[in-house]
Amino acid sequence: MGLTMSQKIISRHLLSGEMTAGCEIAIRIDQTLTQDSTGTMAYLQFEAIGLPRVKTELSVAYIDHNTLQTGFENADDHRYIQTVAKKYGILFSKPGNGVCHQVHIERFGVPGKTLLGSDSHTPTCGGIGMLAIGAGGLDVAVAMGGGPYYLTMPRMVKIELSGRLQPWVSAKDIILEVLRRLTVKGGVGKIIEYAGDALAHLTVPERATITNMGAELGATTSIFPSDDVTRAFLSAQGREEDFQPLEPDADAVYDEYWHIDLAELEPLAARPHSPDNVATVRRIGPIAIDQVAIGSCTNSSLMDMLKVAAILKGRSVHPDVSLVIAPGSRQVLNMLADRGALSDMIAAGARILESACGPCIGMGQAPRTNAVSLRTNNRNFYGRSGTASASVYLVGPEVAAASALTGVLTDPRTLGPAPQISLPSHFSVNDNLIIPPAENGSSVEVIRGPNIKPFPVNQAIAGDIAGKVLITVGDDITTDHIMPSNAKLLPYRSNVPYLADHCLTPCDPEFPARAKAEGGGFIVAGANYGQGSSREHAALAPLQLGVRAVLAKSFARIHMANLINNGILPLQFKNPADYDHLGLLDELIIENAEAQIRDLASGQPLAVLNRTRSISIACSSDLSDRQARILLAGGLLNDTRAREQTD
Repeated sequence: MGLTMSQKIISRHLLSGEMTAGCEIAIRIDQTLTQDSTGTMAYLQFEAIGLPRVKTELSVAYIDHNTLQTGFENADDHRYIQTVAKKYGILFSKPGNGVCHQVHIERFGVPGKTLLGSDSHTPTCGGIGMLAIGAGGLDVAVAMGGGPYYLTMPRMVKIELSGRLQPWVSAKDIILEVLRRLTVKGGVGKIIEYAGDALAHLTVPERATITNMGAELGATTSIFPSDDVTRAFLSAQGREEDFQPLEPDADAVYDEYWHIDLAELEPLAARPHSPDNVATVRRIGPIAIDQVAIGSCTNSSLMDMLKVAAILKGRSVHPDVSLVIAPGSRQVLNMLADRGALSDMIAAGARILESACGPCIGMGQAPRTNAVSLRTNNRNFYGRSGTASASVYLVGPEVAAASALTGVLTDPRTLGPAPQISLPSHFSVNDNLIIPPAENGSSVEVIRGPNIKPFPVNQAIAGDIAGKVLITVGDDITTDHIMPSNAKLLPYRSNVPYLADHCLTPCDPEFPARAKAEGGGFIVAGANYGQGSSREHAALAPLQLGVRAVLAKSFARIHMANLINNGILPLQFKNPADYDHLGLLDELIIENAEAQIRDLASGQPLAVLNRTRSISIACSSDLSDRQARILLAGGLLNDTRAREQTD
């Protein structure tokens, strides 16, 4: 039986376990990336491990999230990350160099290699045939130290793309169609592999748009073959020597199969407040809009930007619309300027933002009250834009640009012939904002600003776990709900005690005060708890508030791993109806927790006693023996230290 692309890469990097779906495996990580929203914590954790140097082939620290410097906090974090990078052997991408995923695929991604990033959209590099996975910062810190990355062996999904996109239809419409069919839960526990005759007509930037938003499916990662299209892209970046062919074996077996005829697609949009709430632009109709934001790691490539510039050229942005554009990297920005495309954007009335995440992460450009905002982002979760009452629609660059001109959501096919854009045979390469580390970092001083506070570390589990239900929430609670991310809070990513006072406040403003008053306790949630970002703060903030366990109908992959890594017990109802048998401030107890957690790893249920209602609730958790050991130690950092001392 042949292997899929992902199975080939995993087999070459497999350190332990069997490549059987559902089994825990450990793989070697070749490259890591961090960004400043999650990176400060990841590097604090790496320092706590106590190693003198990273052990990966390549590690890169990007500054692209917290770039709005309204106080000293963000700048201090940037300085901390730069000095850590210099000391420990990490490349440092300065502010202004671009969004981590865009820069990484341009300058560092290598087909057939493994990449672990402290950002959920790390799978972007699957567009060139990498096995690129998003994870929590502590997992990345361990990988930088040469440790394995553990995951459950995913099931394999093949999506065959046939035909060709019609004019004005883009790669964004492909992934929106995938989300429409599979939903935000449809990729959990799976790797998405793309195949079919259409791939010959999809450029690397288009492929990267698709793999980027695979994160919204909940997928472990997504991947395209490394083929002649990949070789041409790497050659244009001056990196043809990094090319390695990758394709599935002809007799590879997949667990799931989908087919999409690209010729049948038309411009699509994801309506508020979920990336899978997809309909055709034509069906939604010409709703009035207030704001258009073009950029983010999904649609900020040179190809995307040249399309936008061609649509805007010689026209003017509608007087009622604010149009902001953020090129994804300095390379893209330079080339737009060299070609005159930047001038076309400015002349049309666009506001040019720096090459950073910007509006996508909530760092500025919050729309007005009750606004309709069109964005080429990957997420439109409630409140993520910075304005709770805003309605955010996710669209491709063509729809965004066309709508900015008309003032209403517009099917760009009404504009006439579509612009014809092709990638250049050579990209402008200037890496002078990528700072190499010191050859010998032993004398480098790591500089910590006053906003950088110690992160919480859990205690080993012993005896019973008892506490009250501190909050009950519904389905599809995102990491934006758990730990809001906006321009006011992002500067405090290295200050967990401050952030904890905002934990879960979009669901219940009284939660932090209640958690403190009760001395911690339990969170009760519906299905897909923790979907969205890889931000470890969504586990660290509850830990700071004393949360001991989360009872949910189901968990998102990365968030469940982050809970385990921080010693918070993730429990899944054996009977989802038991969710209704838990109320606010009910008193719960897990008796003899140590033994019950060990039994979880062998498939035995765990009993949570609700003393208030005198009932017992059976829970499960897909824990490996290793994860049970981590929980009992009080988290991955404690476990890693203990094992190093033993060794």
